[in-house]
Amino acid sequence: MNDGRKEVIKSAFESMLFVWGEPLEAKVAAEVFNLDWKEAYEIFKELKGEYEVQSRGIRIREVDKAFQFCTYHGNDEYIQRLCTPVKEKRLTQSAMEVLAIIAYKQPVTKGETESIRGIKCDRVIEGLIKKDLIEEVGRGTGIGRPILYGTTKTFLKNFGFTDLSDLPPMEDISDVIKDADESYEKDLFQMTLNLKD
Repeated sequence: MNDGRKEVIKSAFESMLFVWGEPLEAKVAAEVFNLDWKEAYEIFKELKGEYEVQSRGIRIREVDKAFQFCTYHGNDEYIQRLCTPVKEKRLTQSAMEVLAIIAYKQPVTKGETESIRGIKCDRVIEGLIKKDLIEEVGRGTGIGRPILYGTTKTFLKNFGFTDLSDLPPMEDISDVIKDADESYEKDLFQMTLNLKD
């Protein structure tokens, strides 16, 4: 691909990101130009790098091979001063524990999650599904073919992860529960998730 065509595509991708709002998958953008998705992916990565090198206030972030405009985190203080504060809604300790188990053990059944926690978690799982942080990802092979749960793209986006490999290392999932009890404000994912009502 010559440089002139690449610049046209980059410009178009920039406009597409602006109007799309949600993370734009590389394969969807590729279809607009009849490109291979890997070629579109590389162009997005290059565009992302340009924003970073130029120290722009708007950046491009990757979420599971999709891309989205976001603000530079170093400007958070100024944005907060400008904007009316949004009501901060934290996940409960129970929700954080269940979310952590699912994030690290996925795909995982409700029964396996309850076995690790030692208590029922039906309502917590329902709440996490409503917040679009987890979803059904299939069925297990055990008796009754139980539902398997995994995290969503919203989970990746809200916690600032590109993909699941960005999860902090965890030696033993039981550490999540122990640490959550000892240090609710400081533990996994900084124990805070801002969700708009």
